[in-house]
Amino acid sequence: MSQKKSQKHRAPRPQEASENERIAGRNPVMEALRSGAAVDTIYVSQESGGLQEIISLARDRGIPVKMVTDAKLSQLTGGAVHQGVAAEGACGQYVSLEELLQNAADRGEPPLLVLCDGIQDPHNLGAIIRTAEAAGAHGVIIPKRRSASLTLTVGKTSAGAASWLPVARVPNLVAAMETLKEHGVWIYGTDAAGTSYTETDFTGGTAFVIGSEGFGMSRLVSETCDGMLSLPMRGKVNSLNASVAAGIFLYEAVRQRMAPGT
Repeated sequence: MSQKKSQKHRAPRPQEASENERIAGRNPVMEALRSGAAVDTIYVSQESGGLQEIISLARDRGIPVKMVTDAKLSQLTGGAVHQGVAAEGACGQYVSLEELLQNAADRGEPPLLVLCDGIQDPHNLGAIIRTAEAAGAHGVIIPKRRSASLTLTVGKTSAGAASWLPVARVPNLVAAMETLKEHGVWIYGTDAAGTSYTETDFTGGTAFVIGSEGFGMSRLVSETCDGMLSLPMRGKVNSLNASVAAGIFLYEAVRQRMAPGT
């Protein structure tokens, strides 16, 4: 994630249809089944063993299980490392922005959210979702355009977290930010000249904007933030991987919220 602001975005690469419809790998498929995600069919390789728990769980839910060759499974998953199993269906279901806020209210906690601005690499989005879920965040927000979506790769990289953490996909990120502000959420972006992330109070409603590694946050998103945070850069590089930066901010919020008296 760059700490330099820019208005530019790269055009997203076209997604393969199979990426939007299938998830692969034992842990992501198991988490999808356990979470109640929409799954139409389970594909199991005839050459793989140790999948009886997944098969039983699928059949308990009334989901058809089809035995296929390993070559066919590789074809269905676009060459992904499938570990002998794949599921037809998204790796997670999108929710509304209001549902993210309700998620926080139901848990009796001030909202803790991540907004992804221009995160087009599915591996980065998957890693952000995985970290956010582990930190106890209430959801991730992505725009409908110029963003990775809940594809096979995202599900795999998130290690199943995309089946548990709510993700809202909004038409306009700036409009979503304004809605969050109306609900008392403070929104923070990143800038090298910003306030140190350890000197900012995150115990109230908080949302972190994570920009793309190549271009940072877009201009309008940056201007809509309530404040800017800086991370100390003591080495020769001046940026961090987007998911790493998200993890630093999220766990500072976790640390503050777990402190005595909060």
